[in-house]
Amino acid sequence: MDLRVLRYFLAVAREQNITAAANSLHISQPTLSRQLMELEAEFGKTLMIRGNRKISLTNEGRLLRKRAEELIALADKTKAEMTLSDAEIGGDIYIGGGEADAFRLIAKLAKTIQADYPNVNYHLISGDADDLSEKLDKGLLDFCVFVEPADITKYEFIRLPATERWGIVTRKDSSLAGKTVISPKDIWDLPLIISRQTEQDKIIQKWLQKDMSRLNIVATYNLYYNAGLMVEEGVGYMIGIDKLADTGGDLCFIPLDLDYEIHFDLVWKKYQTFSRAAELFLSKANVEIGE
Repeated sequence: MDLRVLRYFLAVAREQNITAAANSLHISQPTLSRQLMELEAEFGKTLMIRGNRKISLTNEGRLLRKRAEELIALADKTKAEMTLSDAEIGGDIYIGGGEADAFRLIAKLAKTIQADYPNVNYHLISGDADDLSEKLDKGLLDFCVFVEPADITKYEFIRLPATERWGIVTRKDSSLAGKTVISPKDIWDLPLIISRQTEQDKIIQKWLQKDMSRLNIVATYNLYYNAGLMVEEGVGYMIGIDKLADTGGDLCFIPLDLDYEIHFDLVWKKYQTFSRAAELFLSKANVEIGE
């Protein structure tokens, strides 16, 4: 399986047209068609459905597109790391994380490194713990910032010196806005917007004193911004972490009456072989933010 042919395949999947893909690749249409036919023969699968107007992917083609994107990204990352001179510390660091104010510690660390190593570049990938863990395991990310209680037993980690609280994000004109803390009964009958993290957090489930299947959950989210818009438009009340939703406008954050602090971890794969840039980042992290 040739990486060059996988790039051809991805171009066709993107353009949905052989002629357009061939033009973007600067190769002839017959050459591209032949390479695709050979790729299908190699796998023994039909990867594309060739229609009159556009090309669409089969189920096997969609799977190959996902894997090809991962392989190409890893190959490009490796090439960039290997082509640096021995004397130069630079290159790309890939960091994943959910939305959290604790990520500011990573930003400050990047700023410190930037002063002495301006050729180090950062690529930030947002997502939830499951998505990011998959990318970390495949080598597509160097580090991740996870929100506990994510499972970090298979990783090395540094606990970040930052904590946050669970609470309710609501409109300032809502019936809850005057409260200083929220009790479970305050939200039992309200339309709720919850995250996947909420569903997995046993402490929050216990605090609710009611099975989540009996709550009025009207929406779920994995990143904050769009969920905040739903709250602004009056769709429901969001259970979330402090300092993420924009509470400078129509929204406010009210903590739960729960003595429970959320912790964050910077994690990486055990026995990971780092690029010099990632190695530098980890060394600085241990000094600057390690406990």
